[in-house]
Amino acid sequence: MKKSLLENIHTPKDLHLLSQKDLPQLAKELREFIINIVATKEGHLGASLGVVELTIALHYVFNTLVDQLIWDVGHQAYGHKILTGRKAVFHTNRQLGGISGFPNRAESAYDTFGVGHASTSISAALGMAIASRLQGDLKKQHIAVIGDASIAGGMAFEGLNHAGVSKANLLVILNDNAIGIDPSVGALKMYLTNVKKGTQKQDNIFEALNFDYSGPIDGHDIDAVISELERLKTVEGPKFLHIITTKGKGLRQAEKDQVKYHAPGKFDAKTGDLAVKSTEIQAPKYQDVFGHTIVELAQNNPKIVGITPAMPTGSSLKYMMEALPDRAFDVGIAEQHAVTLAAGMATQGLIPFCNIYSTFLQRAYDQIIHDVALQNLPVIFCLDRAGLVGEDGATHHGVYDLSYLRCIPNLIIFAPRNEMELRNIMYTAQLGLDHPIAIRYPRGRGKIIDWKQPFSKIEIGEALQLKQGENIAILSIGNMAYNVSEAIENLNVSHYDMRFVKPLDEKILHDICKGYTTIITIEDNGINGGFGSAILEFMALHNYKNTIKVLGIPDVFIEHGKVTELQKAIHLDPDSLRILIEGIVC
Repeated sequence: MKKSLLENIHTPKDLHLLSQKDLPQLAKELREFIINIVATKEGHLGASLGVVELTIALHYVFNTLVDQLIWDVGHQAYGHKILTGRKAVFHTNRQLGGISGFPNRAESAYDTFGVGHASTSISAALGMAIASRLQGDLKKQHIAVIGDASIAGGMAFEGLNHAGVSKANLLVILNDNAIGIDPSVGALKMYLTNVKKGTQKQDNIFEALNFDYSGPIDGHDIDAVISELERLKTVEGPKFLHIITTKGKGLRQAEKDQVKYHAPGKFDAKTGDLAVKSTEIQAPKYQDVFGHTIVELAQNNPKIVGITPAMPTGSSLKYMMEALPDRAFDVGIAEQHAVTLAAGMATQGLIPFCNIYSTFLQRAYDQIIHDVALQNLPVIFCLDRAGLVGEDGATHHGVYDLSYLRCIPNLIIFAPRNEMELRNIMYTAQLGLDHPIAIRYPRGRGKIIDWKQPFSKIEIGEALQLKQGENIAILSIGNMAYNVSEAIENLNVSHYDMRFVKPLDEKILHDICKGYTTIITIEDNGINGGFGSAILEFMALHNYKNTIKVLGIPDVFIEHGKVTELQKAIHLDPDSLRILIEGIVC
């Protein structure tokens, strides 16, 4: 039995002591290490398995404590973390108090740029390369590793366009495996497929952008990768290396079902079989309520179309893509395009449901304002993963949407308390609205098993009273109502589900301000500028003097951990809320 190599690798300095002929064994051990940990601790699997050889080669060829290495998105950076001093704590990956699931500048000097959203690596690496040149350091290397899904994003092309007319010492490595989280889409995918097949007759697009292009080469042939990286170190200006890899390499099931094994949850490390799920009937995921409801609505309303930027599985728009493929569109990693595409469709009388994760809608803010709201086009935004999302952490929490959307004129903002409310607001929106609407709902499962009830129209701007009590009125938004209901089960206080952040139910707010001495607002959005701020503004406008306490996400970036753990840490869990409210009641 060969002696383990990985157990003696703590930093890239140790890696440099190995002979190149030993690296295939190290690659095998690194894959096994990743598989064994992720099998029990969960996380992103397939992407990191696919770049094991590339990861080793990069740290073997370059001085990555000095040279700048950036991993686009960061799903594929597990091997990088293990080789750069975090092997002993890798089992804490994505857990509360543990290491981040993505490269993080605060975590390691080897993480040169914080990532989590796609298509940023080329711009960041180019900025570093220009800085090095201005500071007279012409030897430092700057490497951006980007996937074929991410390179199709508009920002990546903006970076390529600029880099091609610069003299920057920049190497872009295209990790081409034909899949992101879902299969890559678009004309660029077709182009890359033809390049790999050798049937591409047109000029090379990257050479046309003034890059020194090489490839495509086998990304699992570590000797070939090292040889080409060594050559490219000597080439001045912008370079482009095209490598072909297999996502999930080394685990048969992960290679076969690359979508499911992107982040498979727990599985058997030896067989690859996924953990057996409970047969107990569960409430649905909010994303599935959206996915099944839009199909049901679209089958009866031919004007409905669905749009998602590269997340058909995560958003569950896949159901519409299967049932009505001509009316459901995956536009790739292109949030700005998705929003303006929806706006264009709306001008022609279609009813677009534009489904984008809350954290990713941030990337299309100008389009929301300029292309949708300013023209008052009735686009229906469905914001999945709103609020705290858990283990993906600060880059993915959807805790700013209420704040950044609330200031936009013409925009309706609704947060359903439960699955039926989501279903009914989707029904209401497609009946016809005078304004665009943003519907924000959380990641994960709801609580209602029998959710598929007949549709009911929701009155725009109408709040609901869930419990009658005295002295204290608690105003919640969205599924935070569940935490509140549990917290106040035995307390004599009132509870209102406001539902709409914009427009507010002013009639019920006047009644609340006149009938209660103390008001508490609760939201899973940043406390600055969010739902609570809207209530404060209403009270100031009408000169109400009630005592008010605003609860929500504090003004800091919340890291990773289970949603329940994070809520407890910031005192939004039911027990913390009960203690706080009891203190006010007494």
